Amino acid sequence: MNLFDLTGRVAVVTGANTGIGQGIAVALANAGASLVTVGRSSPEETRSLLPEGTRHHDIRADLSSTEPLAGIVDEVIAKMGRIDILVNNAGIIRRADAVDYSEADWDAVIDTNLKSLFFLSQAAGRAMIAQGSGKIINIASLLSFQGGIRIPAYTAAKSGVAGLTRLLACEWAAKGVNVNAIAPGYIETNNTTALREDEKRNADILGRIPAARWGQPSDMGGAAVFLASAASDYVNGVVLPVDGGWLAR
Repeated sequence: MNLFDLTGRVAVVTGANTGIGQGIAVALANAGASLVTVGRSSPEETRSLLPEGTRHHDIRADLSSTEPLAGIVDEVIAKMGRIDILVNNAGIIRRADAVDYSEADWDAVIDTNLKSLFFLSQAAGRAMIAQGSGKIINIASLLSFQGGIRIPAYTAAKSGVAGLTRLLACEWAAKGVNVNAIAPGYIETNNTTALREDEKRNADILGRIPAARWGQPSDMGGAAVFLASAASDYVNGVVLPVDGGWLAR
């Protein structure tokens, strides 16, 4: 038996059109999962990277609001028959010194990165509990463990993601639903462009990473397949760093 085989499973990945979400979506599809992508823009590039024959459905939704969330799960079940895996990846970041941080930026980040994550998990969790099985994978961050600088709302949201991951695991583990999280390190995505273009910050970051390189979105794929598969059936409430050793230093 291949514990990592996702054949017959339906995986939903939010924010899968670029970056970490794209890397995870492609990895899940390569492991055999049918795929539903959710986001504001077309996942054309992601679709082009999927294995030939992958069953794929795309849902356009703005996850800065809770309004579409219950409908997303309903559409997944109507189109695909069930929901087995949810990857809460969609997120935004707004940078400013804490003394200057605006309420509008705070609300935008918290609404997308934490509030919508909870209520989409709630909607998916209801369906998963009813069928007696499911895997929810939240995308946390190194900022779930550390403070960071100039990203107060992001740090608050990702700390909240870690806490919600543990709470949902405690409530749902006995009902057949595993809830865990991945905490990516410094990954080459749109969200880190400003850091990589700052020569000093880039050098400081690389100097701290034992692996001596920025991570790639594809580096998240193995952890996601593990947490989505039968191999992790007794893993609950874990926030798994995939960071090139950053937290170890």
